[in-house]
Amino acid sequence: MAEQPDQNSPSHPTTKPYLIRAIYEWCTDNGYTPYVAVVVDANTRVPMEFVKDGQIVLNVSFEATSGLKMGNDFIEFAARFGGQAREIMVPIARVAAVYARENGHGMGFEVTEPVSTHQPDAKVDNPTTATAPERPAPGGKPKLTVVK
Repeated sequence: MAEQPDQNSPSHPTTKPYLIRAIYEWCTDNGYTPYVAVVVDANTRVPMEFVKDGQIVLNVSFEATSGLKMGNDFIEFAARFGGQAREIMVPIARVAAVYARENGHGMGFEVTEPVSTHQPDAKVDNPTTATAPERPAPGGKPKLTVVK
């Protein structure tokens, strides 16, 4: 039996950024608020005072962001946290889920290390020990599927 090629090799690029953009578009087209769950690491630029247990949930709706760019390698935007403007940069590899706030429908992903983790501009904003407020769960727990 022949060995299957690595699905994330250069000859088989990942589908993850395309699926993230598709769920984002589905949310906005249907009047839902798109949220992105992120596993934070040194290459993730987010306000650390809102990180809880190494994760942060970000509202990536048009109303909550400015200059949103959902590329194949990073999600980048500006947003206000506690009244303070922040530049956010999330590697696609660190996205754990994208889903609608209102009903929890969306998609979960395996969080992987990027092929090249060297990002000289990447930094973590203001590390503190404060925690983020819990997000509302109107429909119970989100229903997410792991995509490999």
